[in-house]
Amino acid sequence: MCAAFSEMRQPCRLALRTLGLRRTHSCPNASTLDFVPASSPISSLALERMQDFISRSKRLFMITGAGLSTESGIPDYRSEGVGLYARTDRRPIQHAEFVRSASARKRYWARNYVGWPQFSSRLPNVAHLTLSGWEAQGKLHWLVTQNVDALHSKAGQRRLTELHGCAHRVVCLGCGALSPRQALQTRLGALNPGWAAEAGGVAPDGDVFLTDEQVQHFRVPSCEACGGTLKPDVTFFGDTVHRDTVGFIHERLAESDGVLVAGSSLQVYSGYRFLLAAREREIPVAILNIGATRADHLAALRVNARCGEVLPAILPL
Repeated sequence: MCAAFSEMRQPCRLALRTLGLRRTHSCPNASTLDFVPASSPISSLALERMQDFISRSKRLFMITGAGLSTESGIPDYRSEGVGLYARTDRRPIQHAEFVRSASARKRYWARNYVGWPQFSSRLPNVAHLTLSGWEAQGKLHWLVTQNVDALHSKAGQRRLTELHGCAHRVVCLGCGALSPRQALQTRLGALNPGWAAEAGGVAPDGDVFLTDEQVQHFRVPSCEACGGTLKPDVTFFGDTVHRDTVGFIHERLAESDGVLVAGSSLQVYSGYRFLLAAREREIPVAILNIGATRADHLAALRVNARCGEVLPAILPL
């Protein structure tokens, strides 16, 4: 991250240190693969081509998306058949709605309070650990993730920018104070003794499905420093990424000689813009994703397969 940001805005490491999390990982099983769309095993030819692409790059730039974390049991929005948009007509909260509506904030924090224990306990999978290993071996120059789950940080990634923030942090909209999300969980529990709700389903980013009746009496604390409104330190739909962050990423991209997208459809412009920039700089692009992406026409190589199947099979030569 750029120097303009404090330590709390470094990729979730302070919040994770506060929780005392150890670096470990999850192995795929029936439950963690519930949110992974169907795909055929990668062919030997496609794997060979991906290996050749990675081998040619000496300063690899990566963009990762929700498809990398679905194998850790975290659902995404757009995957065919299993994403939120395919399973339900519910949609994520919009930034403007959160800021202007106290009732919307109450619904959000009640649902997040229920979903937090499971979401925050998710572990990096073999794909996250592979990319951390690539960094340690000097293959990976910089990684930009669109995910807010801190799984790259848990895996030990250091050359990392969390494009949309991190759900393990909370920011005050009044004074800008940052604090660990786990601390807010404790405060929410103290404000709502005896309150409990059974979720009707699991959504991305720590959200669950609750009815308005279930959240009616839920109470939300304010900032301890100034009494302001608390928000997860993430970029909600309808908001924009800080321009300093965008500029920093463009600088890292300019230093790179290859771009690999893993687990993202790139439907959101905040990530797609860096593929356009790569084309302008004539930096070759490869995409690893189940299903079509917005940037397929920009890619020299396109592989339709699971990240957890392909990435560990690649040697960072």
